[in-house]
Amino acid sequence: MNNSIHHSEEICNRLNEKFTNITPEKYLQHIISIIIAIFCLGYKGKTVNFELYSDCHRTTISRFLRDEKWDDTPLAAAMKTLVISIVYDESRSTGKPVLVIIDDTISSKTKPSSRAKHPIEGAYFHFSHLKKKQDYGHQAVAVLLSCNGITLEYTIEMYDKTVSKIGLVERIAGELPDASNGGYLLCDSWYVCRDVIESFAAKGFCTIGALKTNRVVYPDGAKMNVADYARLLSDEYGKTLFDLVTVRKQKYYVYRYEGRMNGIQNGVVLLTYPVGAFGKESALRAFISTDSGLSTEEILELYVHRWEIEVFFRTVKNKLAFDKYQIRSAVGVRRFWLLTSLAYLLACLESDTYDFDDGYHRLSAVLQREHIGYLYELARVAEDKSTFLAMVA
Repeated sequence: MNNSIHHSEEICNRLNEKFTNITPEKYLQHIISIIIAIFCLGYKGKTVNFELYSDCHRTTISRFLRDEKWDDTPLAAAMKTLVISIVYDESRSTGKPVLVIIDDTISSKTKPSSRAKHPIEGAYFHFSHLKKKQDYGHQAVAVLLSCNGITLEYTIEMYDKTVSKIGLVERIAGELPDASNGGYLLCDSWYVCRDVIESFAAKGFCTIGALKTNRVVYPDGAKMNVADYARLLSDEYGKTLFDLVTVRKQKYYVYRYEGRMNGIQNGVVLLTYPVGAFGKESALRAFISTDSGLSTEEILELYVHRWEIEVFFRTVKNKLAFDKYQIRSAVGVRRFWLLTSLAYLLACLESDTYDFDDGYHRLSAVLQREHIGYLYELARVAEDKSTFLAMVA
């Protein structure tokens, strides 16, 4: 390919370094155009953004995302392999555990009319914890791998209700290598169930997660849910059974229960209240750890790392327009998400510390210099302004 405003040698070099001969040449230019657009100012996730950095019309790029017989599985597999290699190598070299962080988010879309001839594929109503109501759109299940401060996206998959989210997460657990130095699954209460816990335990991962307050525990053999148990402990005497724990400069009253609960033979449940809200039902938060060897402070400190996936969702939505696409095809949405993930990974790899923001700004600056250099070379050979403008068009 010749250097032009529709091309980037730097992006090509990075793709060739990490993903050699994975994508056929006829599709590679579309991918490069999309990646360039993502790192340039004014990117909104629309095909008109891609068209600015492509020799093709936006309908051709839309067709590539929607209809082309491009087998994207080798690229997805190569990205996963690279992320596993980086994170697991860090675990082996430092002896620190691998963290698997799982959560989901909704890309909201407008519900189509019942008479719509071409409704959005794969979109359903999902409960939004952010909006506290049912929300129409695509739900994405994301998995991050983390170790010793390095956090990378492993995969984002569309939940389309043909397979349960629990089944989807079980399959992802089966893909991961064993956690030879130990590991933890960090998740919210939706994924704290026996099937998920067992699927990760088979790979050497313990689970640390939020727990719904209606989960049943058996203190002293008595069957009751977490909320009722906390209520019994909320008087002045019960308060003496709580420890005052500091997590990231915030203080909490924490009670530790260890024993049986429904679906789990033995685990640790932490009942927590912020200082100043002891005994208030609305302030009660419960957490579970299947690793009873951890201290209370260690459990809470590890769980705090789950927040990294919330930062990830905010980043890919705000900077990479993850939810701004206007694509009706489920295949097209999945490919758009894959290429968004590729851009995210390239930015992380650009940084010495795998920091997305740092790498994003570095790549953006590289592309800007390339475009300025290209324009400079055109200006040198152009006879006048009109000739230069014709060459740029």
